[in-house]
Amino acid sequence: MRLLLLSNSTLPGEPFLGWPREHITNFLGEKRLKIAFVPFAAVSFSMDEYARITQGAFAEMGHEIFSLHTEVDKLKALMSADAIAVGGGNTFQLLRTLYSTELLRAIRVRVLAGTPYIGWSAGSNVACPTIMTTNDMPITEVPTLRAMGLVQFQINAHYTEAKIEGHGGESRDQRIAEFLAINQRVAVVGLREGSLLNINDDLMSVEGAGMRLFRSGSEPKDIPGGTALRTALTGA
Repeated sequence: MRLLLLSNSTLPGEPFLGWPREHITNFLGEKRLKIAFVPFAAVSFSMDEYARITQGAFAEMGHEIFSLHTEVDKLKALMSADAIAVGGGNTFQLLRTLYSTELLRAIRVRVLAGTPYIGWSAGSNVACPTIMTTNDMPITEVPTLRAMGLVQFQINAHYTEAKIEGHGGESRDQRIAEFLAINQRVAVVGLREGSLLNINDDLMSVEGAGMRLFRSGSEPKDIPGGTALRTALTGA
């Protein structure tokens, strides 16, 4: 199983998929691949536009993108893909549509069989056991919060420990602490902007800006980019 799970697609002042381009290129290899794109997290912008800009970014890396939202038989089209890319946006809208199109299970089966998977933001959230640690507002109702379970930990994308002066709401750390108070056996990975997890079966490397690891009963631990870990997070 091979996964590339990004916190975010774009850093300020950079082009779409600019900062992770080298990582994506290395992950996919030199051979030209046909990649199924999942744009269902798009809400305030059209899926057609999302597909267009994603096609452009991957074309510059030497790969072909086709978007599943345009396919009549989405499950059949998925089977023709060499790799899968799931874009960010609203996680609830993404998960709802993955269930309604029956793609959630189909993608999971293909990835477990070895098809490379790239996700950013919401696309990384749905690789987790649930979407309980997303930052997104539940703008639509989902059948369940359960997601693909490709990894056994939760991801909080766009993670920051920053607190807004004069703001009375909970910080990100406080929100994650609430999750851990009820879900004590599940670790949470706070992926900072400009960071990703490169996963190969039970091994993974943290790349870029690094991550913060949260566990129930333990102090959060910062793990820098360039660190190799097991996906079970033993020893971390």
